[in-house]
Parts: sequence; structure tokens; C-alpha cells
Amino acid sequence: MSGQNNAETILKIRERIRLCDYLVVAQLFLQDNFLLKRPLTFDDIKPRLLGHWGTCHGINVAYANLKSFFCDDHNFAFVLGPGHGFPALQANLFIDGELSKFNYKASFDEDGIAYICKNFSWPDGFPSHASPITPTVITEGGELGYALANAYGLVLGHPEKTVAVLIGDGELETATAIDSLNLRSLLVGARNGKVLPILHLNGYKISAPSIYARKSERELNELIRGFGFTPITIRGDEDTEAFQNALSTGADSPFYILKTEKGEGGPNRHHEAHQIPLKNPKTDERELRILEDWLKSYGPEELFDRIIKQAEEANETTCELLEGWRRKQHDR
Repeated sequence: MSGQNNAETILKIRERIRLCDYLVVAQLFLQDNFLLKRPLTFDDIKPRLLGHWGTCHGINVAYANLKSFFCDDHNFAFVLGPGHGFPALQANLFIDGELSKFNYKASFDEDGIAYICKNFSWPDGFPSHASPITPTVITEGGELGYALANAYGLVLGHPEKTVAVLIGDGELETATAIDSLNLRSLLVGARNGKVLPILHLNGYKISAPSIYARKSERELNELIRGFGFTPITIRGDEDTEAFQNALSTGADSPFYILKTEKGEGGPNRHHEAHQIPLKNPKTDERELRILEDWLKSYGPEELFDRIIKQAEEANETTCELLEGWRRKQHDR
């Protein structure tokens, strides 16, 4: 694994998060003008808006940091509990070139961006929740609770495996998820792999605060310690370096608590950001402009240029997938 913690690495992680956040919003709202080459119009907005924004930023924070830290570990895997945040997972699989291995239309160029964004939550396109029809996805989204059990099942008998599993704070309220914490006791000795649970504590479910958001930090930590874990709190929106440091601690049976604000970066927060935070951008000029400003806040042109350069330095396979993009940029 890499674990390198320097200014360049931190910058790349933050840029990846911004890029994936942008792709999430584009998937949720846009059917055209995906890189904002002109002002948004009502015709650019999908006729039916369906999906979940609130959990996506936290997914991108976790995925980007894990991807960077375990970049050299071919036995690392990631299990997503809140599968209703599928556009975040799809954004990450897209920029890593995983989707294009199975579908050439998902190439990392303007056509590929248009393909994944327009076809998200679209007839005969991609579902709004994680689904096994997506490469590398083995569980469904929306049925929260069994992600942690799946992670433990994967590493039992596979000592080479390290599996990080992101658990929604609403998800941990289910009997299946909370009881799965007992599975830690099964991973004794060197014959099994390692599970890294990450509780995504963004505070809210669909319409109310989560139970664990209402607990004090001490109470939550003591609950986690009671299952034999070492709680490690990460305030993901404050400092990316903190996440990398947390992964480097080497604590025995770590249990990470990732705190982000629900709907971070968008126009609404808390439960109002759970699904689609702007309801009428296809008919309301004010909401359309809010959406445009939201997308522009990520600096998409700068991000796409930089992510290409990063991929060229890091991964020759990914570079091959980017050649179409480079040629188009050169011809302009």
C-alpha cells in the first residue's frame, strides 16, 4: 500500500473528491451540456429527477482516501453499504476506468461523461441504486444492513484480503448491521483477512436525525469499544490529511467514524438533501441558476484537465483509456 502523506497526495485526493461530486450532480440532473460549455437551459435538465445526493459526498470522501492509501494493494476491496448513493460509486468506477473495461461507451472522454450522466436513472440505462448489473457490484442498494456481514464473509479464509466497508449511520440502526459487529470475534489469528468498518456519520436519515448522531461522542465510542473495536474519528470535510493519518495508525481492530455534513457542497443540508435537493430546475429559473452555480463551484474544466495528468503519471492502463480525450482536446 502507499500511505504516502504529502502535499501532492492530499491535493490529488481533494481534486478527486471534487471531480466525483461534480459527476454525481451531473448524473442526477443533466441530460445534456454535461461540461457546462454554455449556460444551462431547461432543456438540459432531465424530465424526471430520481436519486440520492445526501450521502454521496461522504462516499466520495471515503473512496478517494481509501483508493489513495491502498493504491498498491491488489487484495484491497471496498464494500458500499448505502447503495442508494450509487451515482457516487459509479463516478469513481468511471474515472478509474473500471466501467470502460466492460462497456466502451463509458470511456473517459466527453462522450463517456455524457453516456454515464444521461443514462443514470434513465429508461434502459443505469438504476438509481447500486445493482449487480454494474461491474464490481455484488449487492443491491436500498436494502441497508448486510454490507458488514458481506465484508466479513469475504475475508473469512482469505488472509490476503483487506476490506473496507462503508456503513450508513441509518444503516447501523438495523438489527443485521449492529449484530454483524459481533463477527469481529471470528477474525482471530492470521488465517483470515482484515475488515475496516467505516461508519458514515452524516447525521440524518430520509426525514430525521439518525440515532447515532444524537449520541454523545463518548457514548458512541463506548458502544464501539464494547464490540472489541478501537474507535477512530475522522472529520472528513475538515482535513483530508486526518483521514490518511487515521488509516496509518495501525490500531488493533480499528472502527472509523467518518463525520461529514449531509448534502455538503449542495444548496441544502440535513434531511432536505437526502434525495434531490432542487425539485424544479426544469421549470424554475431561480433553481436552474442555483444548479448551475453549484456545478460551477467544482471547477469542472480545471478538474478534468488535472485528473488526466494524474492518471497519466499513475496508471498506464488508464492512460490508454484517456487517449480519446487527449486527441479531442488537442484538436480544439
